[in-house]
Amino acid sequence: MMDDTTSPKPKAPAKTNNNNKRLRSNKEKSQEEKDDEDTEEEEEYDVEAWDTLSKSFTQVQTVLDRNRGLIQQVNENHQSKIPDNISKNVKLIREINGNISKVISFYSDLSANFSNIVSQGRRMKNGKTESSES
Repeated sequence: MMDDTTSPKPKAPAKTNNNNKRLRSNKEKSQEEKDDEDTEEEEEYDVEAWDTLSKSFTQVQTVLDRNRGLIQQVNENHQSKIPDNISKNVKLIREINGNISKVISFYSDLSANFSNIVSQGRRMKNGKTESSES
């Protein structure tokens, strides 16, 4: 019967085991919270990256649309064979050439932005992998 009175002692290790389980559970929760934060950061970064790329493509498309209109005007002027209209083509063709330079610059910036986005994404992924392995 004395064993019955000492029964609280075996409960102490069980309590410790419960505490360990709670600690592990808290660690798991904190890891889950970290993973959720990482996911939120990645999603925010993805939105920002797509916005940047979208803005670049919009700029390129705007200039290309402008060039389409200028080329149509050049063709109309050329077909009219009116000397004044043909002389206007010089200015229009210069603008087209300038716009082509802008498009080249936009694509160069877009390429650099895309490379940075990919690199940043890899760093974020590798950082997440390293932190989750620790």
